[in-house]
Amino acid sequence: MSDPLSSDTLHQAMSTLDQARRQTEDGVEYWFAREIQPILGYAKWQDFQHAIERAKAAYAQSGNAPSDHFMDIHKQIRAGKGARGTQTDIVLSRYACYLIAMNGDPRKPEIAAAQAYFTIQTRRMEVQDAALAELAEDIRRIALRDKVTEGNKALNEAAHNAGVKRFGAFHDAGYRGLYGMSMADIKIFKHIHQDDDLLDVAGFDELAANAFRISQATQKINNDGIKNERRAIDAHEEVGRIVRDAITQAGGAMPENLLPEAPIKEIKKRVRLKLGSERRLDKSPRKQP
Repeated sequence: MSDPLSSDTLHQAMSTLDQARRQTEDGVEYWFAREIQPILGYAKWQDFQHAIERAKAAYAQSGNAPSDHFMDIHKQIRAGKGARGTQTDIVLSRYACYLIAMNGDPRKPEIAAAQAYFTIQTRRMEVQDAALAELAEDIRRIALRDKVTEGNKALNEAAHNAGVKRFGAFHDAGYRGLYGMSMADIKIFKHIHQDDDLLDVAGFDELAANAFRISQATQKINNDGIKNERRAIDAHEEVGRIVRDAITQAGGAMPENLLPEAPIKEIKKRVRLKLGSERRLDKSPRKQP
């Protein structure tokens, strides 16, 4: 019987499991069952197969197919006198190894070490996955903020061609329609400093509502051939109200009730740090209203 679990046993088992770890071209971790069998303290393949079957049964209770994490394969091996034979093996995902460890013989110190190893690995991947999800959301918000900036450039051009001179009143009308209040009141309501850009602290859903308002207002002014400032201002407010009504009918949250988020400059800085790159994400066009 193996020695009781000690720090040396734990360190050696974890180090050996790390060495046995393989990766696909896509960076997905996997292990071969026959390679980790002795690491987990099983002298006989048949005994290890029983532990694998217990792990499969535990996974099957979730209603999923064990083949998602336990893949049977056949490998060519050299037999006696130069002959070749076939040996069965199993490709195990990280989660499959975790289940084997958790359902293995608890009397084996190697199993206790494997439980620690795969628990740490699973937690580490969960943290990495969460970080990647946050990164994806940050990039999505940056892309939409840039799209809104470009959309405002097109809207300003359409307003200019329509004869708009008072651009502050023109843009305020769009916000009044969408938010039901002026820009100044929006900032007071949301506790945003008057010098800060509303759209720079808007989250994805709020940006999406504004992107739709901007694109539809641009189309209406151009398609209706508006050539009057008052009509352009009224058209912008009308489009804002239409978008607001659509949000109401869909059961969505009103934009004024969506909480401000971290400023877009901070998000871009965070993304640069996460990517480990000095890529200039802040090379967006000159800020528009």
